[in-house]
Amino acid sequence: MTLPLELKKDPRLSDKLIAGILILQNLNCQKFNKELWSEINKLEDHYRNEYDSPSEALEILKPARDLYRAVGIEPTRIRPSSEALLRRIIKGKPLYQINSIVDAGNLASVSFMLPIGLYDLSRIRGTVTFRLGREGESYSGIGKDQVNVSGRFTLADQEGPFGNPSSDSLRTSISLETRAILLVIFAPEKYSLEKLQDHLIFSRNIFLSYHESGYSEYLDILL
Repeated sequence: MTLPLELKKDPRLSDKLIAGILILQNLNCQKFNKELWSEINKLEDHYRNEYDSPSEALEILKPARDLYRAVGIEPTRIRPSSEALLRRIIKGKPLYQINSIVDAGNLASVSFMLPIGLYDLSRIRGTVTFRLGREGESYSGIGKDQVNVSGRFTLADQEGPFGNPSSDSLRTSISLETRAILLVIFAPEKYSLEKLQDHLIFSRNIFLSYHESGYSEYLDILL
């Protein structure tokens, strides 16, 4: 499969981050998908039966926390998106219902407990680089003001940063008009490549199960 955009990783992240890359095309984004939400509800029930509090889930939270600690970020202060979702579930709150693409991404992320970034491919400009945010860098977040990425993992294109493992940007956010997406699974450098490959396949299958017109254009791991 040919990658339809150029991806790079700053060499300074070589011992800190690997990323699963999935590009999907021709998705029919829906405002609500009943079958998808049935699966989400089952997973919510599973976690609530398994854990009485987030402190009991430290083992499954560890890989995402290790990712943050690799760059000196305390994950109990700035949480990976996957942990934020799990904490919401365990505390008895439902996951946010956004649209079928975002909802499918949340289902995948909480299933294997690594943060996922979802980006509208049509809104990305030029080469995408995985790097640390520079001093003073930020972007407009989804449902919030500015997201600070200084010293944090970030994805940037020719217009600047647009995503990180905690919160994505408004500029590249998913809407009902989105047809093609870049999905990124953020993982610590020592994470099992076999497991990460399985997560990519699992994610692809979720998206294609609930977006029947879609197809996978690219699936690989950025080392």
